[in-house]
Amino acid sequence: MELFAGLGAVPAGFGPSAVTIGKFDGVHLGHRAVLAQLESLAAERGLAPVVVTFDRNPLALLRPEACPTSLASNAQRAELLADTGLAAVLELEFTRELSELSPEEFVDRVLVGALDARLVLAGRDFRFGFKGAGTIDTLRELGAARGFEVALRDDVEVDGDRVSSTRVREHLAAGRVREATELLGRYPSVRATVVHGDAIGREIGFPTANLDPDMEGFLPLDGVYAAWATVDGVRYPSAVSIGNNPTFEGIPDRRTEAHLIDADVDAYGKPIVLEFVEYIRPMIAFEGIEPLVRALGDDVARIRGILGVGAAPADDPARS
Repeated sequence: MELFAGLGAVPAGFGPSAVTIGKFDGVHLGHRAVLAQLESLAAERGLAPVVVTFDRNPLALLRPEACPTSLASNAQRAELLADTGLAAVLELEFTRELSELSPEEFVDRVLVGALDARLVLAGRDFRFGFKGAGTIDTLRELGAARGFEVALRDDVEVDGDRVSSTRVREHLAAGRVREATELLGRYPSVRATVVHGDAIGREIGFPTANLDPDMEGFLPLDGVYAAWATVDGVRYPSAVSIGNNPTFEGIPDRRTEAHLIDADVDAYGKPIVLEFVEYIRPMIAFEGIEPLVRALGDDVARIRGILGVGAAPADDPARS
């Protein structure tokens, strides 16, 4: 898959193509169904399947107070889209100038001029151009005049719910990572660099990898989770805590820490990916170190069962 950063990156003579347009935040099952539909239509017509997307949610520019947190960074989205049958992704910088293009200008510059679109796949509620002036009917009229057809894309439902990025965010904000997984078709994940922490975990027998707060992805509700952690290409079963650790004073900031079960890995300065599997419990203020250690041992034992990890070694604190 080719990634074009802006119209100027599209090579002359690219196409003919079949195009769909959207944010594709999280690349969930609904998005994947749209991409499968696009790829099928493109194959039938001998066209290159292409996604047009943006470097930010348009609301970040137009209505920043209403802009939701993204489920994935641009880099994560590109990686997820690369795992499909797309020929290319055109990522446009969403600027004031772009937002003020008329529907006709958007079609002429992007769809026809850059991508030589012969088919455009869009939803019934699709809006484009300045202040959303263009509708699906506008697109059909422009297509008839400029030589491309318009196809309607299908909605996808899971248990009666339309799959959407908004619904995924709602599940994650409530700690419902299993439900989010069902809509994503994969575990929800974040990616960050491991930074130095206060070493409390190591002192009590549960060393943790502390994630840089400047991370990619959407963090779920504060609490303890069963998760998989990947460092240097190796995937480890993990107990992950998100929150401010209320048992200890002087830790006011929300932090994300991963205890890699049965592993002692020097991950400082390295990228780490966390995939959230199941919510375990909320963050709790324990009355001292001993009840905290017992609770952590119980957490790890439960997480072993969830992730299908074998019994702890004899010297594992989870056995004490």
